[in-house]
Amino acid sequence: MGREIYLLQFVMRKILGVPGDMLLSGSYPMKEFIHREDWDQFEVLVGKAIKEVAPFKWEGRIFNVHAEVKWIEASCEPVKLSDGRIAWSGIINNIRERKELEQRSREADIRNLKTETLFSELFNSSPLAIVMLDGAGNVERVNHGFELLFGYTITELRGKSLNQFIVPQELEAEGNDLNSLISSEQIVRIETIRLRRDDEQIPVIIYGVPVHLENQAIGIFGVYVDISNQKNIEEELKIRNSELDNFVYKVSHDLRAPLSSVLGLVNLAQMPGNNDDPAAYLKIIGEKVGQLDHFISDVLSHSKNLKLDVKTGAIDFQSIIDKTFKDLSYMRGADKFEREISIQGSEFSSDPWRIGEIFRNLISNAIKYRKIEGEHCQVSITIEITAEQASIVFTDNGIGIGEESLSKIFEMFYRASEQSEGSGLGLYIVKNAVEKLDGQLNVSSKLEEGTTFEIVLPNKHVNSSVHAG
Repeated sequence: MGREIYLLQFVMRKILGVPGDMLLSGSYPMKEFIHREDWDQFEVLVGKAIKEVAPFKWEGRIFNVHAEVKWIEASCEPVKLSDGRIAWSGIINNIRERKELEQRSREADIRNLKTETLFSELFNSSPLAIVMLDGAGNVERVNHGFELLFGYTITELRGKSLNQFIVPQELEAEGNDLNSLISSEQIVRIETIRLRRDDEQIPVIIYGVPVHLENQAIGIFGVYVDISNQKNIEEELKIRNSELDNFVYKVSHDLRAPLSSVLGLVNLAQMPGNNDDPAAYLKIIGEKVGQLDHFISDVLSHSKNLKLDVKTGAIDFQSIIDKTFKDLSYMRGADKFEREISIQGSEFSSDPWRIGEIFRNLISNAIKYRKIEGEHCQVSITIEITAEQASIVFTDNGIGIGEESLSKIFEMFYRASEQSEGSGLGLYIVKNAVEKLDGQLNVSSKLEEGTTFEIVLPNKHVNSSVHAG
């Protein structure tokens, strides 16, 4: 017990600022001065030191008589007195500053860990393609977006020059210059081309930013933005603008031509001394007005096809074909056609108006480009309907289309033959209508033998039923 008293008196006096003999009186129970989170360790160490008469060392928090929390480090060793008793001699260090530094260091480590975790999360989960290069321009890390865009993994790229993988040979100098600019602490934005693993060219915008540490550039942070869709849209706009320019020119020309003819005939009829039969003039005027009406009808049909939403309804192919031939019966040569029509299969649903436009333009073209002499004109229409689609084969025995023109016949205002003064919009409308219906269109033809159109259209009734279920 004597040894305990000496040790505890030492602790009480040196650590707590309380006279050690007051411990014996019970005025200051020892446990009240040790922080509750540190008491268990303190009690164990004190007990061990006393039991083994061994050195005592402890670091923890205490409350002094003024209820102030202090971090201290206490160490002492047993000393045998002349009377045989054991005392402890040692030192007490105030380690508040050290503990505060350690706490700040831990907090800084936690902040750095959070920052690193946040950066890693943003880096890896970003949909953009991101790469980190070291000071020599070699790959340190890439994110998932980079792997998806270019097809290379970090295992393949780490420690290697990125230029040898994704920079086209003809742009090698650009790739080297880019790294040099970024390394010289310039932030770079450039629109260029890079290569996928399969050698597909990808239009990208590259953002390059130098990475600094202690005012020195130690690497490069690169972001690649895939602008393929943007380029496709730009290309589509160029095509549409070109078509629009051509459309305006052709419409103005083809509208003025028949009007000029009509005006010329009117002026001719009004000339003094003109004894021509007015009926002949009226016949020509009627033809020109009919031509003008047909052209305007095609223009309106084209506009409607572009703007009108697809509307699904039941399709009666036989009724549509019969009505189309009846509506076009005014055309010269329409009465000379034989029809062979075969329709087999179940119910079919699609856009009735666009189906009608497809047949109107195919039948109209067959009449316009028939063989005028020597052979009976014929149109064969075979339709096979299944639960998934309708396959349409439309064949005529007209003048046919030359091989050099076959790839152009679906272009706006293209005429493969001068036999007809049509608008040149018919097959363009057919192509766009088929595309609006998510179908497929193919054509084959031989001069003087005829032309065959093969169209496959999805059965919208089936698709809507599947989605509804």
